[in-house]
Amino acid sequence: MSVSITGTEIIKNYCKTLPNRPGVYRMLDEHQNILYVGKAKSLKNRVSNYTRIEPHTTRIKRMISSTRSMEFIETKTETEALLLEANLIKKHKPPFNVLLRDDKMFPYIMLTGDHDFPLLTKHRGAQTKAHDYYGPFASAGAVNKTLIALQKAFLLRNCSDSVFSNRTRPCLQYQIKRCTAPCVDFVSKEEYAAQVAQAKDFLSGKSSEIQQNLAARMQTASDKMDFEEAAKLRDRIRALSSIQSSQDINVTSIGDADVMAVHQQGGKTCVQVFFFRAGSNYGNRAFFPTHEKDMDIEDILSPFIAQFYQSKPIPKEIYISHLPREQELLEDALSAQSGRKVTLMQPQRGDKKRLIDMALLNAKHALVRKLTETASHEELMESMMDVFDLSDIPQRIEIYDNSHISGTNQVGAMVVVGEEGFLKNQYRKYNIKGDSEAGDDYAMMREVFTRRFKRALTEDPDRQSGTWPDLILVDGGKGQVSAAMDALTELGIIDLPLYGVSKGPDRNAGREKFHHPDGRVFDLPHNHPSLYFIQRLRDESHRFAIGSHRAKRNKATFTSPLDEIAGIGPKRKKALLMHFGSAKAVSNARIEDLIKIEGISEATALDIYNHFHS
Repeated sequence: MSVSITGTEIIKNYCKTLPNRPGVYRMLDEHQNILYVGKAKSLKNRVSNYTRIEPHTTRIKRMISSTRSMEFIETKTETEALLLEANLIKKHKPPFNVLLRDDKMFPYIMLTGDHDFPLLTKHRGAQTKAHDYYGPFASAGAVNKTLIALQKAFLLRNCSDSVFSNRTRPCLQYQIKRCTAPCVDFVSKEEYAAQVAQAKDFLSGKSSEIQQNLAARMQTASDKMDFEEAAKLRDRIRALSSIQSSQDINVTSIGDADVMAVHQQGGKTCVQVFFFRAGSNYGNRAFFPTHEKDMDIEDILSPFIAQFYQSKPIPKEIYISHLPREQELLEDALSAQSGRKVTLMQPQRGDKKRLIDMALLNAKHALVRKLTETASHEELMESMMDVFDLSDIPQRIEIYDNSHISGTNQVGAMVVVGEEGFLKNQYRKYNIKGDSEAGDDYAMMREVFTRRFKRALTEDPDRQSGTWPDLILVDGGKGQVSAAMDALTELGIIDLPLYGVSKGPDRNAGREKFHHPDGRVFDLPHNHPSLYFIQRLRDESHRFAIGSHRAKRNKATFTSPLDEIAGIGPKRKKALLMHFGSAKAVSNARIEDLIKIEGISEATALDIYNHFHS
């Protein structure tokens, strides 16, 4: 029996008991890895389409042939099924789905609401009702530029609450006219509240009213011969103008909306997204969803949009260059998710059409750049096959390095490069745990390889997940290579190509030596096209290793004796330090003094006392 028939027969057996109800289905391979996640208005009807190999595309045929089992979740509506499908795709990243590679959270501007003198700052991550958020912005650069201009225009503080509460004189921000120094009472609560109200109005789209108000005040000050005040107001107006001019294009008629334009070329797709809030352009970003080459734009858009808004605020209107296949269903799902009506529109004329045309031009240029980068990267990966005598073009290269200072805070690092460049979400750091002599690079390398590949043997013994390397490079020479090979050999792994990369004489870049496990050493001509690429790989592993080491060192620097006491978490630690001022003062405190702290029971106070005095 052929593999393909096995797949269809397995699916047919499931169809016999499937209901005519909406839901989500998952197709799994022989190792229970998820191949595909799909949604259906009727599970029985949708899944039965896979019981025949023809007339599906090559991609679907491969998926059916690889299917060995299926899982199902029934939902009340097709809308619920669509939302669940997007969530599962984002979580599991099945190889046969359209995937949005977007691991970054967009930055926002935050105005705190739990302080008499609110803080204006950049924010990423979870949002709470206590604060006001404005965004998203497409990049940190866009939000930073806007923040600087807002501080010039509205003179709001950007220091943390702890710094604010401990100031005795105004800081540099006051001197350069970016803050009114509420920390030392240079401005009243009422006056500062007026500054905050103006900032909120501006960020909510009332920019013209704010500028008119400032212009009127500037004229009044000028009429009164108060030229210093007039100059301050003039500078604030210029700051607001700089925000608007830096946003390239602003269309006040669209309010809050996202603009999406899609361009396809060479089997790849670019979705260019512009963020508009209160008519102001908050920047744009290009996305390159992964998909099979034979998929068209309309089929790619639905899963892209559903996944895109899994972790992002959904505006009332989304203007788009191509309407997705399931427009109404997608609108219903987004409306249910956001709690208000959401509309997908394809503008045909006017300002909105010009926005789409602009976004399309950006999408086209971004995709051309991406294809150029990918082509050159593919050529470099192909050259690695020749340099290291591999049987095929490597799809995954792993590079290893260690970092420490005099044997302290030892860290091993693994960097990964794939078909499209560095795969930063697959980088790994290893805090060295072994009992070897401090600073023993060889022992560190041996431990890293043992931990990395012992886990690989456990989680993917058949090497089906794509997480096994086709080539391994270690930063170092004969000793590091021997240590790595010893670890692999002990695990029974003898077929992974592994080489060491050392800097050669005088540790000069460009004179690298390459070390084969059998002891052979070779180098490349200084103008060899692969040499710079290998240097980049090694430098990236070095950068990541040093960064991981510094982070560990900094963490160790800021540890406290209180961290060693069971039952003392961040809140209790903060309460103790706020009351006593230092860990040393806590160590000298009496039990009756400790009990007075909120959250410290008599038993906990006794534990703290005994920790320092037993």
